[in-house]
Amino acid sequence: MAKFCRYLSLEDTDYCFPHLLANQNLNQNLGLVTADAEGCLQLCLVEVANGLRNPVAMVHANDGTHRFFIAEQVGLVWTYLPDRSRLEKPFLNISKAVLTSPWEGDERGFLGIVFHPKFKFNGKVYVYYSVEVHYEERIRISEFRISPADMNSLDHGSERIILEIEEPASNHNGGELLFGDDGYLYIFTGDGGMAGDPFGTFGNAQNKSTLLGKVLRIDVNNNDHGPLYRIPPDNPFLNDPKARPEIYAYGVRNMWRCSFDRGEPHTKEGKGRLFCGDVGQNKYEEIDIVEKGKNYGWRAREGFSCYDKKLCTNSSMDDVLPIYAYPHKMGKSVTGGYVYRGCESPNLNGLYIFGDFMSGRLMSLKEDHATGEWQYSEICMGTGQTCMFPGLINNYYQYIISFAEDEAGELYFMSTGIPSATAPHGVVYKVVDTSRYEMFFLQSLSVVQRVQVSSPMLGPSVELDQGTAGVIHCRAALLLQSWESMLSGDHQLVMGPVGWDICS
Repeated sequence: MAKFCRYLSLEDTDYCFPHLLANQNLNQNLGLVTADAEGCLQLCLVEVANGLRNPVAMVHANDGTHRFFIAEQVGLVWTYLPDRSRLEKPFLNISKAVLTSPWEGDERGFLGIVFHPKFKFNGKVYVYYSVEVHYEERIRISEFRISPADMNSLDHGSERIILEIEEPASNHNGGELLFGDDGYLYIFTGDGGMAGDPFGTFGNAQNKSTLLGKVLRIDVNNNDHGPLYRIPPDNPFLNDPKARPEIYAYGVRNMWRCSFDRGEPHTKEGKGRLFCGDVGQNKYEEIDIVEKGKNYGWRAREGFSCYDKKLCTNSSMDDVLPIYAYPHKMGKSVTGGYVYRGCESPNLNGLYIFGDFMSGRLMSLKEDHATGEWQYSEICMGTGQTCMFPGLINNYYQYIISFAEDEAGELYFMSTGIPSATAPHGVVYKVVDTSRYEMFFLQSLSVVQRVQVSSPMLGPSVELDQGTAGVIHCRAALLLQSWESMLSGDHQLVMGPVGWDICS
């Protein structure tokens, strides 16, 4: 730890991660994931992929293929087909360019990836990674294009560097990339590192002349000729001569994993809200809803608490408080998640599900629409018969790195047992609420129609041999796989009346 802290010029060993748990004074009140599920939301998992080196992101192309792409911190991105098989050739391999190390907890590396909303037509993908240029560490956002000869591989020679930002230290590199419904690219940077944002008079996060400690929003559409990016005309600080026009929001410490809410499936309530987990300093971790032009408080505040008293009492701060913050007795590094809007687990609809990297806790927030407040619940792994169904498990590796959702809105998370960019211990898990499984089996007891399934497909719908059976919509693969396992692979499916929607 001493070597790592010296490298980062960190005197605050509380902040230096690699062997943080060895410090008993700091961790004597750090809770573990409870084995007692009483009072907790009991969920189960499906292991989707394993043997990964710090899987930092999982994304989909939103092109109807239902492929998913998993990025490793070392700089490789792998293509997985809908049946969860991995292609031998990487989708992207920039490991020689990516700056990282085997040190546990090194925050540098390949950190983010996002597909352009019109990827199906323009073949563009954007990545966020650490790089060293002339002995200077930087974060780089680049654009790649799909290979004309292979839809499962990017053209490595097509890279165009969209933006580079100097990093004064080796930690707090941000790493999230998202496209909003407005078509613009959102970039989430850290405050530059070290501890306490010590740069300048008020730190980088409160300094609007730097891109560090910010949420940026840029326009990368129609950039084949001319500027690599443009500034959206409604960015909030266009008329401030002291501010960078790319800034969308500021006062950010190190937002690690953000997501847009898809909205309630029927009413679309909540659609477009931007949720982020912002990693804390000494005492608190926080969840924010990011809005245009707002100040999220760092380094004046940490969670709801005052961190820099001079800044905190400044009436001109006008900062936005988080929707939730938790103390370090519960965890020391938040990993932002998603508002669940999938189909397979309707009991989870509207829950913001997130985790903590250090403690391994899975947590949820539910909005009280009457008060606007968010209510906390812990998520526990199901015990007893809760996870008895084929293919389900109730355990996972502690270090929760990231969350993801597939094209259908189903929820996943990635964790590892050894948080090193070179250790192949990372696993991707799918989150499952088994109360829905129970409904499948109860429904099946009273139905009389039995039909043959032509093949065990894994798409969003399954066509049946019998013409009168129609189509089972909405991730029928979940039901299909369960019945195939129980019927010894004879591809028979017991179903209800014609047109029964398993997501109703």
